[in-house]
Amino acid sequence: MTPSLLALVSALGLAAASMAAFALLGGRRDQDAQQKGASFAMGVGDFFVHWFMWVIRPIERLLLGLGVGPDAMNLGGLVCGAASGVLIGLGHVEWGGWAIVAGGICDVLDGRLARARRLVSPYGAFIDSTLDRFVEVFAFLGFVFFLRDFAWGPLLAAAAITGSLLVSYTRARGESVGVLCKEGLMQRAERLVLTCLACLSDAPLSSALGQPRGTVILWTVGLIAAGTFVTAAHRTLWISARLRERTPGV
Repeated sequence: MTPSLLALVSALGLAAASMAAFALLGGRRDQDAQQKGASFAMGVGDFFVHWFMWVIRPIERLLLGLGVGPDAMNLGGLVCGAASGVLIGLGHVEWGGWAIVAGGICDVLDGRLARARRLVSPYGAFIDSTLDRFVEVFAFLGFVFFLRDFAWGPLLAAAAITGSLLVSYTRARGESVGVLCKEGLMQRAERLVLTCLACLSDAPLSSALGQPRGTVILWTVGLIAAGTFVTAAHRTLWISARLRERTPGV
């Protein structure tokens, strides 16, 4: 068993064991996540949301005790995002996957620390959302370079970047005209999970399928590209319908 496969199997084993422990302890729903309306896979995967919040709660308490603020988590997420792009581009996709995981944890913790410290503000909302876009672009630019030997690789990675930005833009533009839309399957959480799993499992799965290294990442990026365009189109239609209801005859 290769070191990367051993690390993946170990991580999945620990995750499964902690999920079992969480369920046996009652699977208590996280209040902060509920108040925020956090969801995964259109509600189907909400168990994983509350399990994940339970897993990182000790880290959150430690950071609160140390006086760490949300800006530090934003910076940590940005650094991890840049590192993921560089690592993926250089072919170290497993390490890139772990950098995506670390960046995702930072992204969750910045908001939780801000709410716990009563530091929620327009500044915080702006900087968090904006840096998330930087982080995601860094990772996908890494995929553009890593997939350069596949005929459709760079195009699919570029489409995934574009679709991801469109999903975020449609929500932001809707909010600017008074319509909040969180609808859609391929949101940021889903994209993070897919990209990190693809990075961590690409080598063993591609080999098992008799395909060249990078094949699983290629397929995943293609799925994200398709899913984000569908999500962006759905949000566009949904928001347009709500706005038309407000202005009959338009």
